[in-house]
Amino acid sequence: MGAYILKRLISAVPVLLGITVIVFLIMSMIPGAPATATAILGSYATPENVEKLDRDRGLDKPLVTRYFIWLGNMLTGDFGRSFSLNRPVLDEILDRFNATLVLAGVAFVLCTLLGILAGVVSAARQNGFADKAFTFVVLIGISVPSFFLGMMMILTFAVNLRLLPVSGMDAIYGGGDLPDLPRYLVMPALALAVVATGVIARLSRSAMLEVLRQDYIRTARAKGVDERRVIMGHALRAAMVSIIPVLGIQAGFALSGSVYIEIVFQWPGIGRMLVDAILKRDILLVQGGVVFVAAAYVFFNIAVEVAQSLLDPRIKT
Repeated sequence: MGAYILKRLISAVPVLLGITVIVFLIMSMIPGAPATATAILGSYATPENVEKLDRDRGLDKPLVTRYFIWLGNMLTGDFGRSFSLNRPVLDEILDRFNATLVLAGVAFVLCTLLGILAGVVSAARQNGFADKAFTFVVLIGISVPSFFLGMMMILTFAVNLRLLPVSGMDAIYGGGDLPDLPRYLVMPALALAVVATGVIARLSRSAMLEVLRQDYIRTARAKGVDERRVIMGHALRAAMVSIIPVLGIQAGFALSGSVYIEIVFQWPGIGRMLVDAILKRDILLVQGGVVFVAAAYVFFNIAVEVAQSLLDPRIKT
């Protein structure tokens, strides 16, 4: 197992390097260096000061040189300094990523549990009322955009019924403790989890139906094994080999989808940080944030592959 994990980590290195190249090239092609200099220098943005600022930021060097300087600094933990926030980029990313991890993590747990449960029940009651009902609900969930669902939740539960807070992560005045967090978390987490729940439910149903047609399942039923044990103990365990890769993809969706959910609910996470940084042309903050999220997604997929290999040892061969 250790050799397999090491092999997957080594294979992630060129992927991460490719991500850094793409992010750096895209950000370097964005026009508006004078506007960025004006935002930094303000009323002192004279041609001489702008030229000096470019030298200090290394913008007078060739593109390849600038990339390797930026990459070398990142490898030592120096992501640069955000001019709009006047603090190290990595510190801001880590602070914001904690909030995003809470939102994406809760959404992922919800979509995993609800999606697998719906898929298992639908497969066990194929063509029955439960199967048709879950299929109908899943199709609606997949069809409704998360940001639209979020706005409808705000209108219904926050504005009209006044049961939940409109936005934010904690109360502005007072509060902010752990018991206060679920009230702010429930709507954005549900809005983010709906689409992923539908995808997981449909694929879980397909995987379960395929397993339930296998000979060893019919043999277990013929021997009089309890149906619940057949479904949960035998069929679901075998189906998880096909379900786990889908969970990895949906985890990435939860992480990336949190960008617009954080905007809708004003959640203070890394997605909202990236949008604000783009609007302010804070290039280093955008580059660092995108690379950090991409790296987190890559390592999470490695963890998913390791979990899949534990269920099916043939994957390691």
